[in-house]
Amino acid sequence: MKSQELKSYDGHSYELAGLFSLALRLVAGWTYFSAFWRRLVLENKLDPDAPGYIGEKFNHFLPNALGIQPMIEYLLLNPDILWIAMTVFTLVEAVVGLLFMLGLFTRLMSVGVFGLAMGILLGAGWIGTTCLDEWQIGILGIAVGFTVFLSGSGRYSLDYYLMKNHPSINEKPWFSWLASGVIPIKANVLHKLVLGGSLAILFITLLTNQVFHGGVWGTLHNKSVKPKLELSKPQLENGSLEFTVFRVEGVDVYGSWLIGIALEEPNGEAVLELDGKELAAFPESQIANTYVTKVKPGAHSLIIPLGGKARLRIEDTSLTSLNKNEYRLRLTDISGAEWTIPVYK
Repeated sequence: MKSQELKSYDGHSYELAGLFSLALRLVAGWTYFSAFWRRLVLENKLDPDAPGYIGEKFNHFLPNALGIQPMIEYLLLNPDILWIAMTVFTLVEAVVGLLFMLGLFTRLMSVGVFGLAMGILLGAGWIGTTCLDEWQIGILGIAVGFTVFLSGSGRYSLDYYLMKNHPSINEKPWFSWLASGVIPIKANVLHKLVLGGSLAILFITLLTNQVFHGGVWGTLHNKSVKPKLELSKPQLENGSLEFTVFRVEGVDVYGSWLIGIALEEPNGEAVLELDGKELAAFPESQIANTYVTKVKPGAHSLIIPLGGKARLRIEDTSLTSLNKNEYRLRLTDISGAEWTIPVYK
């Protein structure tokens, strides 16, 4: 038994393993190829000026991405580079997804699936309103990529066609590592690779589930259900009030609807109040957006999309004669949620 474990598995074993993983290849491959199909064939979501621009979706990832926030922010602060990155990313998804389904250079494509899934997991694993949508997509993609790397593709693949019609290619180690067929390592080493890789993926699963959702211990949380705004750098001088607002939580498919901005004295008396109607007419010249998702006036409120960050400036005669004091800035969402920050003059 021990001597048998030192040998590699034969080609028939790998052919069966690849055959059994066919459904994984087809389904996972389509999930990535379909991203290209949706963005360039059914619609043009690579147009920065069109509704649904993929860069805005990427912007939604920013507030709670794990470990890759600096890279996301760099791209968002450089829209031209962002467009190039989104175009390249879409083309990579197209190539990886299509070749994964066809079973051509299957193991190389499985590395691509693994990498794309890891990007989704780290960037958007926290997003999902009714269930853990993006987290599930990411973590299952990682598992599929790892599994198909080990199995290669079977009878229904272009790799198989090449192996059967050009037998000499089976003798090339590079083909085995990049495509399909017998992985040229001993069985006992392969066993350790499978166990070690599977445990590592399980660790990533539990870690991200806990970080994003509290799904392993403690209190469960879902950052996609309710809007949350962060207020910073308030400034009150020369008859104007400026502050930065950044939406960091809530549903990604629509904005937070701001229906109230008020500046209050310590006793709660309002010095300045803007209601939904006034915010719907908020001058866009007084909104300095930071990223590609724009804070902007809507029909009945000021709309703040997920990941949207802007510097707002309010000019009003009531702000010209204020005494030196500690004031309080209050923002009110249509849901009833409120956020406050002290303002000093």
